[in-house]
Amino acid sequence: MLYTLTLMYKLYPLFLIILLSGILKLSAQSLQSPDPKTFKFGKVTQEEFDTKATGADSSAAAIKLFDIGTGYFEVSHTSGALIYAFERRVRYKILSKNGYNLADLEISLYNNDKGYEEKLSTLTGATYNLSGSNIIVSKMNSDAKFSSRRDKNHTVKKFTLPNVKEGSIIEYSYKTVSDFIYQLDDWYFQSRYPCKYSSFTITIPQYYNYKISAGGYINIQQDKPAEVSQLFYIPSDQMHPVASTVNALALKTHYYAQNVPAIKDESYITTISDYISRIGFELNTVRFPNADPKDYNSTWPKIIAEMMVHEHFGGFIKNNGYADQLVKGILQDEKDPDAQMNLIFNYVKNNIKWNGTYNDYTEVNDQKTVLEKKSGNSAEINLILLNLLTTARLESYPVLLSTRNNGTHPGYPLLSKFNTLIIQVEIDGKKHLLDATDKNNSSDLLSYQDLNHKGLKLNLSTNEGEWIFLETSKPNISSTRYNLLLNTENKLTGSLLLSASNYKGLNRRKAYQEAASQEEFIKTYKSSKTGLNISNYSISNLTEPIEPLIETMDVDIEDNIEEAGKLVYFNPLLFQRTKENPFNLEERNFPVDFAYPFDENYSLILDFPANYQLDKLPKNEKFVLPDAGGSFMITYTAEGNKIAIISKLNISKPIFSANEYYTLKELYKNIVRKQGEQIVFKKP
Repeated sequence: MLYTLTLMYKLYPLFLIILLSGILKLSAQSLQSPDPKTFKFGKVTQEEFDTKATGADSSAAAIKLFDIGTGYFEVSHTSGALIYAFERRVRYKILSKNGYNLADLEISLYNNDKGYEEKLSTLTGATYNLSGSNIIVSKMNSDAKFSSRRDKNHTVKKFTLPNVKEGSIIEYSYKTVSDFIYQLDDWYFQSRYPCKYSSFTITIPQYYNYKISAGGYINIQQDKPAEVSQLFYIPSDQMHPVASTVNALALKTHYYAQNVPAIKDESYITTISDYISRIGFELNTVRFPNADPKDYNSTWPKIIAEMMVHEHFGGFIKNNGYADQLVKGILQDEKDPDAQMNLIFNYVKNNIKWNGTYNDYTEVNDQKTVLEKKSGNSAEINLILLNLLTTARLESYPVLLSTRNNGTHPGYPLLSKFNTLIIQVEIDGKKHLLDATDKNNSSDLLSYQDLNHKGLKLNLSTNEGEWIFLETSKPNISSTRYNLLLNTENKLTGSLLLSASNYKGLNRRKAYQEAASQEEFIKTYKSSKTGLNISNYSISNLTEPIEPLIETMDVDIEDNIEEAGKLVYFNPLLFQRTKENPFNLEERNFPVDFAYPFDENYSLILDFPANYQLDKLPKNEKFVLPDAGGSFMITYTAEGNKIAIISKLNISKPIFSANEYYTLKELYKNIVRKQGEQIVFKKP
């Protein structure tokens, strides 16, 4: 949906040539596509019921038979302005029960506080089932349509198709119209289901010049653009008392892809939408007759200047009459700049609770309101932090960013792709990043969702923007240390120490704080660990995020030893064993994004009965990724009736390219293999 409003213009009869600009990675065809698709709603064939998913998608719950999108412009009968119309026809074959959710359609529509909106114009849907040689049609009922308000700017239209079962074919067709023409909704050629044919055709009037952007890894075909004539009906108004019809030139372009595989959500990514094959259109210029051209190519200085006059950004920053007294109370007599920064940061993050909403604009224009309410969105909290820091004469800047779930920002001047902000502070040449939305954050320890690799630092004095990196150099280490005694009843008793620093500790702190009680936290921790009993539990540094979180406890462990005759089998990794490789694709076209580098350390000192004989001990091994990307090692040392086991995994960089996927997959394959090996004892 679109968040930027542009001016609407009346049409006038003058022929201009439209050029589509921008860099687009497409396969252009000089002729029309060899098999033009003319799928019609309701024209289902018996052959379509025989459709099956094959190859890498053979286990798919459904297959998309076609997905046809059409975008064009028409004149609003109420405003007389050009609006964007979008039509879609899509048909699925349901292959299993896991595909039943496709019968529930949701369409999100955007509106703003100035009266501009997206509207659902028409919608039709039907389910088709095969009974012998007859196709039974079940149309969407009027009582299967619902509407709900997601927030003040979004309405969700919901629809449900009837009589869906395994083997059904379902389809729906709808049209939306939108006042927002600056950035058109992307067309996605790829989804979680394989698609036999996906097509998007757009017709753009001569008055508009759009920049085209594309993403993903599927080969998108493009027919040669065709210049066409388009009729527009202009309703009467005060300026034009007589209604008329205008004939204008337009450029029609067809994009399509065939036999598109499903995109599979795999471990360690930002958001899958970053990697789906798609095409999008952003307005460059508008050139109407008898009017000066309107340039929509923005720049960062222009965007920042506009933000500074907006009441929910610049107005909010300037409305800070309370700040002097508040800063004096926070700092008292503290003179050290680093200590001042941390005092202010701790005050904000501990006194204003994040309401769960990301935004790069505030919802109110008064900081005092947020402070009194003790709650705010991400922009409100961090802009208050900015004000207090600058009042204390600490050099500070807001940094716009897009969260991991929101996707990667394309890099060019576009405000709508950001959805939150943090603060950068510079003290004696050293730069610190702060996000006060979470009390568990510390200086340079941002919220996990902030770790999208780059942000735009705003200099509010010069209106300049500068891209900065958000990666942390802090070590993120988790350590598990057992000291156990194995008795002749095959029961393990001893102690366990858990240590977790920075992001590893942040996750553990949150889990403890969100639990109803310490007993509930321990119960949850034990729930996936068969045979584990815990006593004498203690936790340290819970409210000190700059320190490692330390947990100590006494343990006894049952049901983790296997016997076969006189042989006793024991997996020394216990509950920390990696059982499955998180990387399962034969190949991966997008990067592996861990968000931050980390170490996972495990050690066990085991005393076994004096009358047990060590029969088999796995061998020591080490595996190293190319270019110092990381390593895994596991060692076993035996002396007398004591064994020491050490397992260490190091991932030394946050991102691995698609070309590095295979070596990373092999590393984890060896981790699964080695951590699954057992120690074997022989009983007398």
